[in-house]
This record gives sequence, structure tokens and C-alpha cells, in this order.
Amino acid sequence: MQSIFVDTGAWYAAMVRKDRDHEAAKLFLKNNTSSLITSDYVMDETVTLLLSRVGHSYAVKFLDMLQTSRKTQLIYLTPTQISATVTLFRERADKEWSFTDCSSFVLMPEYQIQVAFAFDEHFKQAGFQVKP
Repeated sequence: MQSIFVDTGAWYAAMVRKDRDHEAAKLFLKNNTSSLITSDYVMDETVTLLLSRVGHSYAVKFLDMLQTSRKTQLIYLTPTQISATVTLFRERADKEWSFTDCSSFVLMPEYQIQVAFAFDEHFKQAGFQVKP
């Protein structure tokens, strides 16, 4: 079964009812049968975004969900992957990719993941398929 990489924007949309993509995110997660993979960098970015926009309780709720999920695997970047992320970030000044985006683009091929659960154009720009 093909795994799906989950980006910050998708986690945020799933957690925050007022987000424009909330319903699409909830529906995707409800119907998804694939395993989900995310990274420590995405986790950090999501916690920070939730904290700054909707508060500490949302950030903690997200962390609790991630820690108890049987369907989501959390990957920690290695020093080699971080180095590759730095290189990619430096090389792609023509894109508005965040450092976290670049780390995702390094991880996905290594884990043979071609599909991202995301709501921005960055994953498409990097050559990946996007759901929903």
C-alpha cells in the first residue's frame, strides 16, 4: 500500500474548523485507507502555526493526536537528510519553498512516496501528486 506524506497545511486544515480547507481535510482523512507519514520538521511547523494562530490547546491536541495515531508514522530527519535539505533550499531560490517543504521533498523519494496530502502548490511544483 502506498503511503501518503502529510504537510503542515493539511494538518492545520484538519485541526481548525475555520480554515477554508477544513471540510476537505476532514473528508480526506475520514476516507483515506493509506498509511500517513509526516516528519519532525512538519510536526514542529504545525505546532508553531497552531500556537500562533489558534492557541496552545490546539497545538497540544495536535501533538496528542500524532502521538496516539496508529495510522501516522513520524520520521525524524537524519544529519544527511538535513544537509540535503540545506542544499535544495539554497538551489531553489526561484521557488517560495520553506525549509520544511524542502525537507519533505528530500524525504519523500527516500521513502518512495509520490503523493502528498497538502493544499498548496509547492508539492506539485516539486513533481509530486497532491491529494485531495
